[in-house]
Amino acid sequence: MNAPLTITLIQTNLFWEDKAANLTMLEAKINSINQPTEIIILPEMFTTGFSMKPKELVETMDGNSVSWMRKIATEKKVILTGSMMIEENGNYYNRLIWMLPNGQLGYYDKKHLFSFAQEEKHYSSGNKRLIASVKGWRINLQICYDLRFPIWARQQQQNDEPEFDILLYVANWPQRRAHAWKTLLTARAIENQAYVIGVNRVGNDGNKIYHSGDSMVIDALGEVLFHQADDETVFTITLHKESLQQTRNKFPFLHDADDFTILAM
Repeated sequence: MNAPLTITLIQTNLFWEDKAANLTMLEAKINSINQPTEIIILPEMFTTGFSMKPKELVETMDGNSVSWMRKIATEKKVILTGSMMIEENGNYYNRLIWMLPNGQLGYYDKKHLFSFAQEEKHYSSGNKRLIASVKGWRINLQICYDLRFPIWARQQQQNDEPEFDILLYVANWPQRRAHAWKTLLTARAIENQAYVIGVNRVGNDGNKIYHSGDSMVIDALGEVLFHQADDETVFTITLHKESLQQTRNKFPFLHDADDFTILAM
């Protein structure tokens, strides 16, 4: 199936640790989208910013923020995704929610916790990747710091076919390391022969750390299809499977890749 896929990126500032304000702001931005789209992508921890206060701010999967995502996805008939703090079985997770238009969902718990900010002292690590399927497209869902660990994103051949077509990162990635963000997004696209989408926040967080956004869409050759720094933006792009297949057919590098297995921890 080679149907095109239309995706909207929301690069925005966030209200620090203010869930109600962020949901109101994001709903207004979603309502401003004036063209058809199939997936809307929000940044990492879009309800709070990158906060280390889950004991005060965490919700469950039955909480208001997940219900808000379900309402938006159902009303707009889109897939809505982004990460937030979630409590489950006494553990806290930085969890990406993949909310479908029918109200069903999947989720991915951030594997690589950012020890530089002591994230591992507040959250539990996930151990399973989630590759979603939409209209014949396979989308590998990841979060921020995962970007620095290429094996977690590496293609594994399935019946001599690539495992995914799009690699998606939602992030709160600081401007002071923006060069690494842009370089690694490009590398992940080239080495996996996949589209890569990175959706980052902008503005200062509650720790006075500035985020320049630098949200990007990159094709399988490493060509930048979209890049926006510093400013808030709502951007919609249509991706084409034929272009991806042409690249893979012309340069069948994945057939020469090493075999490996990612073991659950």
